[in-house]
Order: sequence, then C-alpha cells, then structure tokens
Amino acid sequence: MGEQSLSQPFPHPLSPSPPASAAATPPATALAVSASASRPKKKPRSSGSNPAPKKPRLVPSVRGRPLSADGEVDAAIRHLRAADPALAPVIDAHDPPSFHCPHPPFHSLVRSVLYQQLAFKAAASVYSRFIALVGGEAGVLPDAVLALSAEQLRQIGVSARKASYLHDLARKYASGILSDDNIVAMDDRSLAAMLTMVNGIGAWSVHMFMIFSLARPDVLPSADLGIRKGVQMLYGLEDVPRPSQMEKLCERWRPYRSVAAWYMWRLIESKAAQTAGAMPVVPPAMPAPSEEFMLQQHQQQHHHQHQQQQQQAAIQMLDPVQMLPGLG
Repeated sequence: MGEQSLSQPFPHPLSPSPPASAAATPPATALAVSASASRPKKKPRSSGSNPAPKKPRLVPSVRGRPLSADGEVDAAIRHLRAADPALAPVIDAHDPPSFHCPHPPFHSLVRSVLYQQLAFKAAASVYSRFIALVGGEAGVLPDAVLALSAEQLRQIGVSARKASYLHDLARKYASGILSDDNIVAMDDRSLAAMLTMVNGIGAWSVHMFMIFSLARPDVLPSADLGIRKGVQMLYGLEDVPRPSQMEKLCERWRPYRSVAAWYMWRLIESKAAQTAGAMPVVPPAMPAPSEEFMLQQHQQQHHHQHQQQQQQAAIQMLDPVQMLPGLG
C-alpha cells in the first residue's frame, strides 16, 4: 500500500545588500567600538543549581479513531460522500462495512500466514487443524507456536516455509521485539516497518492486517489490484492506475482511505456479478442442427465458461475479507 506533496518555493531569507557606494566607510576606531558593543556578553556558568533546559521531546502524530469505534464508520461514509461524489452510488449500493476483529494481533497474524496462497476451503481446513493442535483458539500464543516442530506443522498441511514464518513471528514476540500492546500503539508507518521484518509478511499482508484486524481508518493498499481496478472503474480511466499513481488519485479520501478501499472491492465484486448475469443464454439444440450452428454453440459455451472462471477468480482475488477471514 510514499506520500506526495507539492513543494512551494520559499523566498531567500536575505535581502540584497546596498551597493558599496551608498555607505560611507567608518573610521577604524568606530569599527572596533561597534564590534565590541555588538559582541554578546558571555553569561557566567551557574554552580549547577539551574541545569540547562532539556530538548523538547518529539510527540508522535495522533492517529484517527479506529473504525471499530462507535459512529466512526458513519463518520467515514459522510466524509467520503462529501469529498468524492463519485463514491455516492457505490456507497448506496452496499450495506456499510463492519470492522470488528475478535482476535488479538498475534492470533490474526498467525491466521494470515496460514491462509496465504491457499484456496479458502483448504486454508480453513488447515487452520482448524492448527487450532486443534494448540488446544483451541485461546492457545494461539507465541510459546505454543514455538513448541510446535516443523514436522508437526507439516502433518496438518503447513509447508516447511510457512512453518519457518510462524516460528519467526513467534520468536519476535518471545524476544520482545513485537507484542500485541506495542503493535496497537504504533503509528502506521512504524508498524509497517516492524511487521515487514517478519519473514513471510509483506506490505499487502500488513495493509490487510491494519484494516481488518486493527481497524485503522486511513490505510491505502496502493498495490492491490482490486483497489486499482476499482479506481479505474470509478473514474472511467482508460488504464488501470499504477501503484505510484494511487496516492494522488485517492488523496481526497483521507482520512478514511480504508473505508474507500473496502468500497472499491465491493465495486469490482458487483461488476463481476453483473457481467455474469448479463451473459446470454446458450440457445437450445434444434433438430438436425447444421455443423455451422454446432460450431457456434460450442464456441459460445467455451466463451461463457471462460468468463465464469475469470469472474470466480476475480472475486476470490479481490476480496481480502474472504482471503483473510481472521482479519475481519
């Protein structure tokens, strides 16, 4: 999911000096007196009773309220309607989103690793066996994950690579590098930097985690294909915008880009469903059809099957709520 800003030129802080002929050259003695008078006097050092003032501490910027807070989604929708009228029809076509995750951060991160690159049903099966292995959802803790061997995880369908990802995450928790408390307290940029240090957790996973587990209000997964296609449809763009263009295109959605991103996924999903519903029905076979008709019918069937496969793949690819059920 960098910020862009317009830089304005600043005037030079020094005005031009007057020409040399405009000023008379003062006597040398006057220069010496003037220099000594303008030189600041040194203050005597104190005996230690009044120490030098400390430098002010840098206060981190205040984050917005989480989307799980009462009334925050409604506030986001009101803002998005006013800031971007193009979103109003999309908002009207869907029920408001809900951002409530029942699991603590470590649990959600474990689930996101387990669900990576798997079909929904296969991932759900692996996850249920993992939960049984640790003794229930309450047992999804760093020490419990570290106690599982790669062989135990392999037996429930977790690859050796994913097992190493889980162990790396659990080690960072056990060593104190990460904790649920500091994850909740970190600002978005610091959190992204820390979580991407964990093997197997990339920027996309971090963005999904921020939106659906932490309910952060202003996260833009700018590399997500679904959101980029949604922006293309919303604004009638000729091409799918590049990730580097997304910040500027979606600037008006601040400080609720997470909610707008959710609506982009819904927009793509609804368009895919409309395409499937609008597909013409294959005409029934007629008595003694000609070879030309049979060829045309076969081509239509093949085209429609291909469209349906593309639609299902698109919905699964573009719906992070389905792909990451542990995060929302």
